[in-house]
Amino acid sequence: MTGRSLAAACVSLAIVATVPEPTAAAGAIPVRVRIIKGARQGPPAVDPRLADVAPQLGRTAYQRWDEVWQHQVEMASGKPVQMSLPYGAMLELTLVDARKDDVTFEVRVAAHHTHSRLTISKSKRIVHQVTDEKNGEAYFVTVKPWP
Repeated sequence: MTGRSLAAACVSLAIVATVPEPTAAAGAIPVRVRIIKGARQGPPAVDPRLADVAPQLGRTAYQRWDEVWQHQVEMASGKPVQMSLPYGAMLELTLVDARKDDVTFEVRVAAHHTHSRLTISKSKRIVHQVTDEKNGEAYFVTVKPWP
């Protein structure tokens, strides 16, 4: 091998070595999404499925909490995931940025003019109201990355 071809081979190896190898994660992270309903009327109660968020829920004006549904999705940065809320409006959740220990999401519900950008750490979760209160009830979304 000549000096020139050896140098070209080394440059080619260096380029190949710096290209990241695709991984299963490739920017996608597992996210647990739940829709919950808060109510001001009725006896105080928290659905047992919401035990992990009960401390956060206790700090609100709502006294009764029920899980409506939950879903686990693999989210890739910049690719919105749409979910139907119980009364027909669409919730759009977008992973904006994912780092080693924190994640930023955008939450949108166009029907309610809701558009929020929220950053949370790996060990935390979002509990975010996504509808206006109607007849003493409102819907919330909880979002937990890496559940």
